[in-house]
This record gives sequence, structure tokens and C-alpha cells, in this order.
Amino acid sequence: MSVQPIHSAHHAPIARTRNAVASALPAGQRMDFYLEMGEASPEQIGQVLTRWRLLLQVAADPATAATAVTVKAGTASGRGATAVLRELHHSGTSQAPGRTL
Repeated sequence: MSVQPIHSAHHAPIARTRNAVASALPAGQRMDFYLEMGEASPEQIGQVLTRWRLLLQVAADPATAATAVTVKAGTASGRGATAVLRELHHSGTSQAPGRTL
């Protein structure tokens, strides 16, 4: 099995630089990015940059858009978090089934 890039042919990969990530962000999120980068310590800057870059890559993935459409339409497979939390509440447990803390 090989690793495939997240980006599609329609979206070029985003360079691992502050300016590349900022320019790829919608205008409404760009200031949040700059604010978070400005508040990060030197040790955290790389993590902040990576997180924002990955968010952009996932958002550009056609599979992400397709999943969002099915979730919003209520046709996605699986159970919603609300249903699972309701079941946990009614069963009197605060842990997910099969998990121990």
C-alpha cells in the first residue's frame, strides 16, 4: 500500500510557509491565523503552521466535501454523536462502550 497525497489534481499542495498558508486561507480566517502565529512561542510556531496547513488540505479534499454534504443531508452512514451521548446518558455511564479510563 502506498501513501497518496491529500490534494487533488485541482489543488496544488500548500507550501510549508507562513505566507503560503495565509494566502490560501479565506480572508475571514487569515487574521485568526496571524493572531495565533503571533501568540505562539518559538517552540509552538511549527505546530500552529502545520495545523492550519493540514486544515486547508483536508478542506480542499473532495472526499471531505462529499462527506459534509451527506452529513448535512442526514444521509451519512453511522450514528450521530447526539444519539451516542443520549444512549450513554440513559445507560448511566459517561464512558464510551468498550473503553475504560
